[in-house]
Amino acid sequence: MGLLDGKVAIITGAGGGLGEAYAKLFAKEGASVVVNDLGGSRDGSGSGTSAAAQKVVDEIIAAGGKAVANGDDVSTMEGGENILKTALDAFGQVDILVCNAGILRDKTFANTTEADWDLVVKVHLKGTYCCTMPVWKWLKDNGKPGVIVMTSSTSGLYGNFGQSNYGAAKAGIYGFMRVLSIEGRKYGIRVMGLAPGAFTRMTSDLPGRQGREPDPMSLPENIAPGVLYMVSDLAADHTGKVLGVSSRGVREIKMMQTDGFTPGRPYTAQDVAEHAAEVFFPEAPQKTAASA
Repeated sequence: MGLLDGKVAIITGAGGGLGEAYAKLFAKEGASVVVNDLGGSRDGSGSGTSAAAQKVVDEIIAAGGKAVANGDDVSTMEGGENILKTALDAFGQVDILVCNAGILRDKTFANTTEADWDLVVKVHLKGTYCCTMPVWKWLKDNGKPGVIVMTSSTSGLYGNFGQSNYGAAKAGIYGFMRVLSIEGRKYGIRVMGLAPGAFTRMTSDLPGRQGREPDPMSLPENIAPGVLYMVSDLAADHTGKVLGVSSRGVREIKMMQTDGFTPGRPYTAQDVAEHAAEVFFPEAPQKTAASA
């Protein structure tokens, strides 16, 4: 018995890298998989072919699994609806959605064009919305429990140099996930966030990785088990949480607050300054995406 026997999973951006690893592992664990990929380059240019998705599908079928390809654009409502339709036409249902598709246009903020900003936010944040809405409505209208995993990033949760557009989109996904996890409880829909760290086409030539052999534990196939856990019944008691999954292992990333300064009366800026030790956490090394 596989962990996902009888389940149908949609995985966006699954023509390579992390998405491909998720698709193959989910299929091995018994899921029927919709492999979505637009076929574009890392910066979002070029598209219109599902050849990468079909290659993954062919490999899954050759290994005895069930899968179909889809080449729709995640960043449009029409694309999101067509991705769901592919699942329903092929398998009659959907149980799992992993929003994984993404692009990078990394530049320092002063050099980021409006087009760089808009496209990154469109693919990541709007794309998560466009794929989630049709699946959410189908699960809700049919009274079906389900799991949605939204891909955030340590770049959005901690920050990272040169990724203002990407970080803003990924932080937005965190907020989106938190709200839907609250709304989903009454429908039995679990929603979780994922902050993966992996050596892929997207990250292979980033500073610090160029010309270096990757840590084997950072390869996509060694990230996928953490995501399999999230979408399986093994995590049935968890929703609204973010897991960081990388070569460092699997850990929860959580937003916290101090006890703070509670004056109970009108106060001044000077009062806040005098109680700064209560307002702020004790000083500690600041994490970035590179150190998280």
